[in-house]
Amino acid sequence: MQRLQFVICLLTCAMLGQRAIAQEQPVSVSLDARQQLFEQLAVDAKQFDARNILKKVVRVAKPSVVHIQSRKLVQTGSRRTLEEAGSGFVVEIKDQKYILTNRHVVFPTMADGVKISLEDGQTLSVLDITSDPASDIAVITVREADLLVPARIGDSGRMDIGDFVVAIGSPFGLTHSITYGIISAKGRKDLALGTQGVVIQDFIQTDAAINPGNSGGPLVNMRGEVIGVNTAIASSSGGNEGIGFTIPINMAMVVVSQLLDKETVHGAYLGVRMDHDFNDSTALKLGLSHARGVRITGVTEKSPAAKAEITPNDVILSFNGTLIEDDDHLANLVSLTPAGSKVSLLLLRNRKPLRLEVKLTQRPTAEK
Repeated sequence: MQRLQFVICLLTCAMLGQRAIAQEQPVSVSLDARQQLFEQLAVDAKQFDARNILKKVVRVAKPSVVHIQSRKLVQTGSRRTLEEAGSGFVVEIKDQKYILTNRHVVFPTMADGVKISLEDGQTLSVLDITSDPASDIAVITVREADLLVPARIGDSGRMDIGDFVVAIGSPFGLTHSITYGIISAKGRKDLALGTQGVVIQDFIQTDAAINPGNSGGPLVNMRGEVIGVNTAIASSSGGNEGIGFTIPINMAMVVVSQLLDKETVHGAYLGVRMDHDFNDSTALKLGLSHARGVRITGVTEKSPAAKAEITPNDVILSFNGTLIEDDDHLANLVSLTPAGSKVSLLLLRNRKPLRLEVKLTQRPTAEK
């Protein structure tokens, strides 16, 4: 109690001292001095503006962002509808321009229930929408593709925690709004998203303000490159609380390519059976301090794993440099790697590390 009173006394004394000092300060600044301050601020602001690359980032990225208005059914079989706003951005693949967005932005909608507009207000005619519920990715083809300005696609794998990013979208219907923050975390999984759920999860977390209507819009790095698709927020109020989730653009572009090629999404194949109950006790026997990675229990004949000579009781610790958390994580990484890719695996075999290169193939038809 005495210590608390002492602290309060110090704070009170400090405030009284500051008040006395404040009373000694001049109450106004002369016109000449004020003019000098304005001139100094003008110089400082000019120098600041010259170093403020955010303006350049926004200027180069904004033309690629579109506003999406969807008229959705409240529930299947009902005639009641509701209007929802979302976002998207333009990607160019094989000299063709498309709009990439979240599936939940455009599904389930009424016939002709999706309206897309550019920053200048021009509207676009939707020709086709193809989507993948497991990854929550959708690709829209429009008639006026010549009006579209493609975004520059970055490498989400090179982004680190603490990197600055910009989110562009239509929060609460306020089109082409800009927010700014950093990457807070990577590899977020096991999030309960949507009524059907997003099966494949490897989210980037950001504190850039993301609100309803930002879904489908881009997360942009300081080079003006898109590194993610803004998808969800963690919120108790329904608004931004500094925890937003973004699909890495590397993952999204694999899904987009497969959708446009009319392939079965998630078709890449390794050919292993995994221990879904891998625990610390088993890990200790294999030479690990605790359960991490994936223990292999079997290998399919003539599969990429068999050709790379992966064997039962091998523990896959990393996939192309990404540390493996569990069997779901490995399955996601494999399925979102293009068939035909060569990947590096770090294994633990007989208590020793072993690095192998595996060429993934398309999943056999019978196993799709």
